[in-house]
Amino acid sequence: MTREGSLTLDRGLALLQAVADAGGEAATISELAVAIGASRAAVYRLLVPLSERGLVWRDGNKVRLGVGLLRLAGQVLPQLREAARPVLRELAEKVGATAHLSVAQGDQAQAVAVVEPSWTSFHVAYRVGTRHPLSAGAAGKAMTLRPGGGEGWVTSSGELEAGASGVAAPVRGVPGLKASVGVVSLEPLDASVVGPAVVAAAVRLAEVLKQPE
Repeated sequence: MTREGSLTLDRGLALLQAVADAGGEAATISELAVAIGASRAAVYRLLVPLSERGLVWRDGNKVRLGVGLLRLAGQVLPQLREAARPVLRELAEKVGATAHLSVAQGDQAQAVAVVEPSWTSFHVAYRVGTRHPLSAGAAGKAMTLRPGGGEGWVTSSGELEAGASGVAAPVRGVPGLKASVGVVSLEPLDASVVGPAVVAAAVRLAEVLKQPE
């Protein structure tokens, strides 16, 4: 790819991100031009291939995300789940508790991958797709943990289910992903032991997701 082609691609991606950042409101051509530091004419040119692929939808001077993104988004979770499974398996077996990967969906945390330990007499059955507020439970709170905050992990007890304890750590450094790796158990968890293991798993998953093709 030429340098000019690379710059065009970068601007096109920046434009798509700017449309997404508008949230539920449609962005205007002028707003998008300001957001990516380009002229209105340049924005119009960049919108053409994005529109043709269904990634954006134009209504006069306003631009929204297109339904073509749904097809792309539908492939994200299966691939993310597949990448996370070995990391979660190792964590579940090491700790002896149900391991999970959760991602932020608005103000909710959603479990997208779950692995149960194979050697325990009993463990928590945690369903993929389970949602709860980011403000409740270790998985959600971990996503809002600032870098350098505390010991790098969050604990919870009985916040989502009576008698259940959780430990979770944020997955950092993966662009576009707000997520956490954690474990949940019906037995009390020793955070001094489980916490570092969960942090290590979150770091390992981030490394896997950032690996080049």
